[in-house]
Amino acid sequence: MIPKQEKQAVGQRLLAEFRAAGAVEVAPDILLPAESLLDLYGEDIRARAYVTSDPIRGEMMLRPDFTVPVVQAHMSNGAEPARYCYLGEVFRKQDMGDTRPANPRDNEYLQCGFELFTRDPGADAEVFALFHRALAPLELRAEIGDMGLLLDAVAGLPLTQVRAEALMHHIWRPGRFARLLARFSAPAVARDFPPGTGAWSGLRSDAEMTRRIVRLQADAAVPPLSPIWTERLDRLFSLRAPATEALPALRDLAADMPAIADAVTRIEARLRAIAAQGIDLSQVVFDASHGRDTLEYYDGFTFSFQAGRQGWPPVASGGRYDALTRVLGKGREIPAVGGIVRPGLVAELEGAR
Repeated sequence: MIPKQEKQAVGQRLLAEFRAAGAVEVAPDILLPAESLLDLYGEDIRARAYVTSDPIRGEMMLRPDFTVPVVQAHMSNGAEPARYCYLGEVFRKQDMGDTRPANPRDNEYLQCGFELFTRDPGADAEVFALFHRALAPLELRAEIGDMGLLLDAVAGLPLTQVRAEALMHHIWRPGRFARLLARFSAPAVARDFPPGTGAWSGLRSDAEMTRRIVRLQADAAVPPLSPIWTERLDRLFSLRAPATEALPALRDLAADMPAIADAVTRIEARLRAIAAQGIDLSQVVFDASHGRDTLEYYDGFTFSFQAGRQGWPPVASGGRYDALTRVLGKGREIPAVGGIVRPGLVAELEGAR
């Protein structure tokens, strides 16, 4: 067990590196309004957040993450370029089963992070290189991806808008996504909705139920997705290779999936920028599905640094979240990218050296 003061010392060291990169230190509240924030995190964090009720403030939650409150504070004051860093505890339920695991993960742990709001196209490479340098002594495995690549691929499928939106919604939940894709790839089963004379029951209104029936009837008439598209999507989602080898494979896929061509061009430019930071791309893994099981507000570049220990979360992770600034900006927006390090895991790795 690593003492808390050692974790804090590691966090302060990382914080100093982020300050040296021009970041201003901020300290969001530990107790946050639940209603406006939980929907932004996605199902994973929503299920793991500690939520309580305040007689005056209503539903509140212990801070599960720093990025959303930092973005919320920044966008409330405008959409100008800025750099922030922070160090503090986050709180997440970890063990959801009935049996206590042999090695339970911490429900309260330190996060040290860096967030960059800028229109500079080289921001992804800058943030990745900053984390890469800070963690270099640990010799972690660096992995990258791009959620925008996957979103573009789904948007380019020959599907109805309703079906495409359903797949988009579940792209961060691979199991549900696969089941939905299989359903759309098979002939739809027509469902009979005989007219009823009684009153509707349940929480939905008559109008909502009628609209739902109309959608189901319309969907039953949609032809199945051709197997060739499922095969192409599988090839894309399963792509995992050193970044130097992944790029040619992405170009080949773009020939069959024109919707991802712009994303591949963007990834190619990003890899050049990362290499210009002195990072060996052959030592960076490109995983096309990277980011599918993380926070749902990432919509572009994603990265993580893995220790390779069984049951461990990433030592550091992050990505781009442009859409989040649009949601919280109320008419304003600015591209943004950032990430976090878990000082406790860094301290544990350093203690084992």
